[in-house]
Amino acid sequence: MRSPFPSPRVLTGVPLAGSYPAAVALVLLALCPFLVLTTATSLMAPTLMRDLAATPFELQVAVGLANAGYAFGAVAAADLTQRWPRRRVYFVCEVGFVAATVVALSAQGIGQFATGLILQGLCTGMLLVAALPPLITRRNIHELPTTAMVVSIGLFGMVTLGPLVGGLIGDAGDWRLLFVALTVLAAVGLLIGFLTFEGNDPLAPGARFDWFAIPPALAVTALPFFGVSWLTRGTFGSLAFLLPVIVGVLIGVILIVGQYRATNPLMPVRPISNTLPVTGILAAMVTGAAFTTLTELTASYLLAVPRYSPVKVGSLLTAQLLGILVASYCFRRLVLTRWTPLFALTGLLSVGVAALILLTLTPGNASAIVPVAAVFLGFGAGAGVTPALFLAGFSVPAVAIGSIFALVELLRSEAAFLVGPVLLHLAEDEGIADGFKVTVAIVMYVVAGGAVLLVALYVTGGARPHAPKVQEWFGGRTAAYHSPPLFSRLKG
Repeated sequence: MRSPFPSPRVLTGVPLAGSYPAAVALVLLALCPFLVLTTATSLMAPTLMRDLAATPFELQVAVGLANAGYAFGAVAAADLTQRWPRRRVYFVCEVGFVAATVVALSAQGIGQFATGLILQGLCTGMLLVAALPPLITRRNIHELPTTAMVVSIGLFGMVTLGPLVGGLIGDAGDWRLLFVALTVLAAVGLLIGFLTFEGNDPLAPGARFDWFAIPPALAVTALPFFGVSWLTRGTFGSLAFLLPVIVGVLIGVILIVGQYRATNPLMPVRPISNTLPVTGILAAMVTGAAFTTLTELTASYLLAVPRYSPVKVGSLLTAQLLGILVASYCFRRLVLTRWTPLFALTGLLSVGVAALILLTLTPGNASAIVPVAAVFLGFGAGAGVTPALFLAGFSVPAVAIGSIFALVELLRSEAAFLVGPVLLHLAEDEGIADGFKVTVAIVMYVVAGGAVLLVALYVTGGARPHAPKVQEWFGGRTAAYHSPPLFSRLKG
């Protein structure tokens, strides 16, 4: 491992340091404001373009690079928490988020708005790694199931509210009011952080800046996300699309291989290259990409074909929240059992069912079909992604969980925010009425293929379902899961 288990140094004068509800509120307020924006901006895009005198390309670049900032921020925080106490990283990022929101709120043009939005994404990605691990590693096994549920709701529950929020803003036309609310929420989070966040010694005070991880991670996120944004003004054959995407993906492969081979990696790839974490991460990547793509395709179809208002589109998609809540409750019951890997597979299958339902969508039945599909989408996101975080996190000692979360979120975000815009552009090229079903069918086949691959990896790996040894994991020096290597049955 990169660093020894840190010896905690609890700060005095932190009145809510032992409060579990306050710790939960801190995490939710750190993550939720930006995550709402990730799915809200598409439905309030006309309002934003009008007020900021922006083109669709300019707005898409701002959104794309904000998502890139989120993915990169998680990796940057994994590096910073080696040398800085998490408490300091948290406060710098929370103050940064408040400032970034004010920058976006006061924008009169797309340049200033894009700057604020990108910084919001960067700060939120860093807050994920700074604020979430302490909640999980509180050394109280009885709180862990509730924490697992909170993580699921925090990561995806607010995402499912994004379409409704974006629809309301799209109809009302006052997007600045949303950013005022986000500023207030972030300020409340900052206050709770002062009252709650305990201090600790840095994980590795003598660690140096990781030149083999941070610059490549920046390229892996910025280049492909910019390339995909170019599709709003170009074609799949455009060099401005192909070159950044291909170079970025190749750098990503080099980054993962380099972290696997490194003696002292920032993101320990080798410990999670076994059967359980690999299947979990792949499930998260496929599920996240399918969820994002189907949500964007459905919103575009409803706006263009039956010509629903933004608020009606958002309302129909809000049924995702019910699926998220059901999945979160189920995961709360299963996280300490042997069924977590199987639960991750049910999430992927649920998204596949949603795609199958959406293939029956017509302008006449949209109001009935979309909410049903949305419930399956929400359940799939909650059951397919959050368990993967825990499968990966439990496969390394507790001290490394922040770095592993950074890696998983980097891979998941890369898949989700690259595939969605590409398939949406493909659907629009075909004409959204016909292209919708073509691209939904593509998603369904990808999900089915992913499910077959995951089952094959699980079977050939010879992994037997077993409950994680969480009590040992809380000690900080051993993994909770000890799964067999990939293809171990074939090698035997």
